[in-house]
Amino acid sequence: MSPNSGLPFVVHGQLPPLKEPTLVVMLSGWIDASGAAGAAMETLVEATNSEVLITFDSDTFIDYRARRPVMELRAGVNTRINWVTPELRVGHDREGTDVLMLVGPEPDANWKFFAATVAELASQLGVRRMVGLGAYPFAAPHTRPVGVSITTPDANVADRMSYAKNTVDVPAGVESVLEHALFDRGAEVIGLWAQVPHYIATMAYPAASAALLTQLCDITGLRIDVAPLRREATIQRERLDQLIVNNEEHLAMLRQMEAVYDTQHGDTVDPDGTPLTPAELPSMEELAAEVEQFLRDQT
Repeated sequence: MSPNSGLPFVVHGQLPPLKEPTLVVMLSGWIDASGAAGAAMETLVEATNSEVLITFDSDTFIDYRARRPVMELRAGVNTRINWVTPELRVGHDREGTDVLMLVGPEPDANWKFFAATVAELASQLGVRRMVGLGAYPFAAPHTRPVGVSITTPDANVADRMSYAKNTVDVPAGVESVLEHALFDRGAEVIGLWAQVPHYIATMAYPAASAALLTQLCDITGLRIDVAPLRREATIQRERLDQLIVNNEEHLAMLRQMEAVYDTQHGDTVDPDGTPLTPAELPSMEELAAEVEQFLRDQT
C-alpha cells in the first residue's frame, strides 16, 4: 500500500499470515514513571528481532509543533528529515510465537480514528489479545516487590486477575481508547501498570520493567528473557540501599515505609516482633516525599 492509497498508514511489504498474535502497546507521551514501560517495550522489540510492518501517517496523527521532526544537518547540508510516527512492528519470541508491538509517539490528534484503524488492522492480523504497558508513581519502598495494577473494559477479566484494581477518574491515554476499540471487536484486553516508588520515579527503574515483562509473559505465554533487566535491577537496588544505609535518619524512614507497606499488605508485625497499627505510622506519601528529597540531594 502506498502513501497515495488514501489510507492513514503504509504497509511495508504484505500483511503476513500470523497465528493469533498478541498485540503489545506502549506509546510514549503519557504516564511512564521511570520510563519503565518504555524500557520494557525496548527489550521486547529487541528480544523478538522485530521489524517494522506498518507506519501510520504522521500528517494525520502528529502535531509537528509539539513533536518537531529532526533535521540531519551535515556541513550545512540538510541531508534528511526524520519524522516521528507510531508504527506497528512484528516479531517472534524464543519459541517462534508471533507478537505485534505498537510503538512510537502517542498520537496528538484523531484518537478515535487511530483506535478504529488499529482495531481493524488487529482484526485482519488475527489478534485475540491486547496488552498495554505503563507505569506510574506509587507510595511504596524500593525494597519490596514491584506492584502491578490493571485496567480492562471487561469486568470478567478484572475479576479473575489477582492484580491491584483502582477506582478513580483520571485523564486517559490513547492506550485506554485502544482497550475499548479492540474489546468491541472481541479481543481480550488488559493494561498492565507497574507501581514505581515515588522517590525514584524520575530515574530508570529496571525492576519495574522486569515486572511488566514478567507479567506480560505470564498472561500471554510469550517466552522473553527478562534476566538482563533483573540483573540491572539488582545493581540499582544495591546502589539505592547504599545511598540510604549511610544515613541513619533516612534508613529509619525507609523502615517506616516498609512497615506501612507491610501493614497494607497484611504483615502487621515489625521485624523486632512488635505489633504495628496504622495510627502509629506516618503516611506513605509523607515518607516518599522525604526520601525523594534525600535522593535529590545526592545528585
